[in-house]
Amino acid sequence: MNKMDKTPADILTAAQMRAIEAAAMASGIVTGAVLMERAGAGVMAAALAQWPDLRASRLRAVVLCGPGNNGGDGFVIARLLHGWGWAVDLFLLGDASRLPPDARAMHDRWRTFGAVHPLDAKALHGHEAELWVDAIFGIGLSRQVPDTVYLTLAGMDEARALRGARVIAVDVPSWLCADSGRGLGRDLDFCADLTVTFHALKPGHLLAEGPRACGRVVVADIGLDAQGDGRLTLTDAGDPANLQKSGLHKYDHGHALIVSGGRGEGGAARLSARGALRIGAGLVTVGCPLPALAENAARLDAVMLRPLDDAAALAHLLEDKRYTALCLGPGMGQGRARALVPVALASGRRVVLDADALSAWADTPHDLFALLHPGCVLTPHGGEFARLFPDLARRLTDAPETGPAFSKVDATREAARRAGCTVVFKGPDTVIADQTGVCVVNSAYGDRAAPWLATAGTGDVLAGFITGLMGRGLPPMQAAQSAVWLHVECARSFGPGLIAEDLPEALPAVFRSLGL
Repeated sequence: MNKMDKTPADILTAAQMRAIEAAAMASGIVTGAVLMERAGAGVMAAALAQWPDLRASRLRAVVLCGPGNNGGDGFVIARLLHGWGWAVDLFLLGDASRLPPDARAMHDRWRTFGAVHPLDAKALHGHEAELWVDAIFGIGLSRQVPDTVYLTLAGMDEARALRGARVIAVDVPSWLCADSGRGLGRDLDFCADLTVTFHALKPGHLLAEGPRACGRVVVADIGLDAQGDGRLTLTDAGDPANLQKSGLHKYDHGHALIVSGGRGEGGAARLSARGALRIGAGLVTVGCPLPALAENAARLDAVMLRPLDDAAALAHLLEDKRYTALCLGPGMGQGRARALVPVALASGRRVVLDADALSAWADTPHDLFALLHPGCVLTPHGGEFARLFPDLARRLTDAPETGPAFSKVDATREAARRAGCTVVFKGPDTVIADQTGVCVVNSAYGDRAAPWLATAGTGDVLAGFITGLMGRGLPPMQAAQSAVWLHVECARSFGPGLIAEDLPEALPAVFRSLGL
């Protein structure tokens, strides 16, 4: 489980974090030693908040320190635990004489309290410590985890599983790339109970294996004011005013057109239509082949219907300029998508392409990219992403040997650049990027976990949410971000037993919680 206790404006890469620290130290505002003291204190404050009994326990701890500044944080933590009366066994990877100056100073200070043992997995096997602290690499990991560290972390995980030991990771578990959430060189089942990072979340806390490996994530304030460049942030609902209806007429809130498949294939489009209507589109129309009109009419009331057999019919329908956003793909069929998507895109309307409207171009994705414009949103899940961007998908599955590893953020940004529009790469770690490189991450883990979304049709509803918001005039990136956030909140509001049809009906309660 992964709980975000603080939501900074930006998510920072390891390089950005190091640059902020270096700039603060160069300016004379703070020293590296002070940052280490604050970091160690932040870890212990988070540990006490998680486990209040630690202060009075007087138990045994193992602190694992690495060859860089993360190890310096570990020396501070060991000293603080010793001050609480704990018995602390400290192990160091590498030679103390090669530690960076600030970390070496913390090492020397610790030596007045206790010994420093060389990191040895065999020596640690079966250790009875109740608390383990991983301060080996943190955000500094850029190479394959050495065998000694790999075996040590595996032993730590065993202590956690078999003896109930509590495990804290400093910044990020030491087998994980902080920029991608991926293991370098090999996978490891090691999980922390608590990960304490500093100043801001890192991408690896949110992506890939990160949420599982990090456990509960706490961001500790170490007195740095600077933020990143604003190009990578967490999602939120956006400005609630954008979700509030304020016009006097239904057409003031847009008219969404959802293009459906044929007879017996309209369920997905109906889900999209219901989502678009509930999220605030003034009108929603489903366009379907003539033989499918009757079955759609039997299932739809407030949603209107129009016969839509072929490309010529779509072109004629779009002569009505009151259609402000289109959704193509859910249940549409790939042949129908190949015929109608070019017409929809040529209209210049804001367009959401999902499901079949993406897979239809698997053999010739560049033909689709040539048709797209900045008013479009693509909503692929992993399989659809791999069909459109096979080289990027391969880079996400190939085992990285060095860091920073290629991440889902990297992949989504590059996909959006190629497509020239907004891309929503779906999953529990949904990443949304536009063609300019602005990117947000929607993390559905921990307190925002919504496993019930893993059921048929929920993606169709999301496509409708985005279409409805774009139809009301929200720019694609803003519509996508708000829709993805609301999608998860609806699932959380409804809870277990959710099916896709429930998502639109949960929106009113979510809106009320936002003060609308």
